[in-house]
Amino acid sequence: MWIFLLVLLGLILLYRWHRQNQILENLSDKYVFITGCDTGFGRQLAKQLDNRGMKVLAACLTEEGANTLKKETSSRLQTVILNVTDSQSVSAAAKWVANNVSDKGLWGLVNNAGILIPVSPNEWLKKEDFRKILDVNLLGLIDVTISLLYLVRKSKGRIVNVSSIAGRHAICGGGYCISKFGVEAFSDSIRRELKQFGVKVSIIAPDFFKTEILNATRLRENVTNCWKKVPPNIKNDYGEEYYENYCKFFDAMCSRTSTKLTIVTDCMEHALTAVHPWTRYSGGLYAKFYYMPLSYLPTFVTDYLFGS
Repeated sequence: MWIFLLVLLGLILLYRWHRQNQILENLSDKYVFITGCDTGFGRQLAKQLDNRGMKVLAACLTEEGANTLKKETSSRLQTVILNVTDSQSVSAAAKWVANNVSDKGLWGLVNNAGILIPVSPNEWLKKEDFRKILDVNLLGLIDVTISLLYLVRKSKGRIVNVSSIAGRHAICGGGYCISKFGVEAFSDSIRRELKQFGVKVSIIAPDFFKTEILNATRLRENVTNCWKKVPPNIKNDYGEEYYENYCKFFDAMCSRTSTKLTIVTDCMEHALTAVHPWTRYSGGLYAKFYYMPLSYLPTFVTDYLFGS
């Protein structure tokens, strides 16, 4: 009996491996548009896909980021300046993409641009602090997606949205977790809507990686600045110890960061190039074996483990 079950399990794993290793042909004919290519995952993915021979359209926030990326890639890669919070900038970038892809359509859209700061306990923040993050991480992502959907539908292509482990667990205050929960919901919604058009939507949920977002010095400065603005009565209620522990929380998070960005960008590449992409990718060991399993446990368990 046990031998039969082991053989069955082996066959299932073999089939799964075979299915997931089927890669599309003619990758060199496919255009991929990536946001947030100045640094981090976006920059690494742009270089990675360029090396695969794909036609990369890289959106950067700054001229400096665009020029640096051009020096590190082939002449196939093209850049455009994009501020995802500015609808005029998004519209202009969408027209630029349309002119580049012409009748081929857009095979891949990777919504990677994102920010974390300002982040602190919710009561230390103002509405504008939440809006700043939501404008980039969620509303900007939605604006870019809607502006380019017709091109993705035309090619029956792929949409890859970068979420986070914070899209399943609210691990900190501020707009970041809220925005990533929103990315999860938006991704689920468009995945069902676009299925009839042959478009596939994937979510990438990384854990802790050494990017501009998880910079220990900047995060501590951010928490300190938020703490300084807290009214005296609220500051007295929280106390200096709470403030120090919150800083240490981010110090500990940043101490666990991995420099191997390809763990995440390999997931993105698979979502764009595999015949049968996953709906969800967990990027990193913490995501796979801790945060994702935790999301299926009762709330009182996760609250305890997160120190609530």
